Amino acid sequence: MDTAGTAAERRQLINVAYRLLGSLAEAEDAVQEAYTRWYALPLGKREEIASPGAWLTTVTGRVCLDVLGSARARRERYVGAWLPEPLPDRAEWGHGQGADPADQLVLDESVAMAFLVVLESMTPAERVAFVLHDVFRYSFAEIADVLDRTPAACKQLAASARRRVDVTRAPAVVPATAVAGRADAVRQVKEAWETKDITALVGLLDPAAVMVADGGGAVGTVPHPVEGGARIARYMVAIADMAPGLELLERSVNGMPGLVARRAGVVTTVAAFDVADGHVTRIWVVRNPEKLRLWTQDG
Repeated sequence: MDTAGTAAERRQLINVAYRLLGSLAEAEDAVQEAYTRWYALPLGKREEIASPGAWLTTVTGRVCLDVLGSARARRERYVGAWLPEPLPDRAEWGHGQGADPADQLVLDESVAMAFLVVLESMTPAERVAFVLHDVFRYSFAEIADVLDRTPAACKQLAASARRRVDVTRAPAVVPATAVAGRADAVRQVKEAWETKDITALVGLLDPAAVMVADGGGAVGTVPHPVEGGARIARYMVAIADMAPGLELLERSVNGMPGLVARRAGVVTTVAAFDVADGHVTRIWVVRNPEKLRLWTQDG
């Protein structure tokens, strides 16, 4: 495999692994392990492999499957709610396209926080089958090599996973008008939050809205989901009162309009939103510093 081919495959593998694991750090590790196994093969063995890319995809998928299998135990030890690692739009943060794995990620609908959270409800095998087939269009014969099951069994796994996914959450192209509408709703939330206008916030939030925060035990945050638009509005205003000097920025989070909070120039919070009919229905707040390492430089 030449250098150009290696770079192209690595980009694809990083994109697959992030969607499978919801963590860029773990995705990097999984891809690195696949390449380590590739280069550990005797040269003659490597030359016998007709499609190195397919081989690397299979190995990366198997590594991710193992990671997902152990995730439940790790999540049980995790303090508070666990959320996927949020991704910035690198163009907004002073980064060009380079060798950094984050620069290789395609920010499309399949990395939207709403979709990644839904993937967490699947079993490891369901998630692998669903993501590889429905998102990346791998055949069930190819997926069978990853899961060590028959193509028919993999098809059943994908179907089972699909039943867990609300059709409104499935990855589909979001029209530009809908993105603009989401951006407008997030902008209004930002303005109401900055002015501590509880009435305005309540009007922008769906009455059944839910806010989930991930601090990982490293920073203080609400330990349980906050349910109800009015409760969320009061909580947001209370946070604003306790954090003078907090600067709110409108930024893309996992390819969708979101907010970033900075204090003294340091990013402390990244918030992703789900919007329906002009009202915010879900807010995912990531405060764990380990998950904010990509958000260190503002453009």
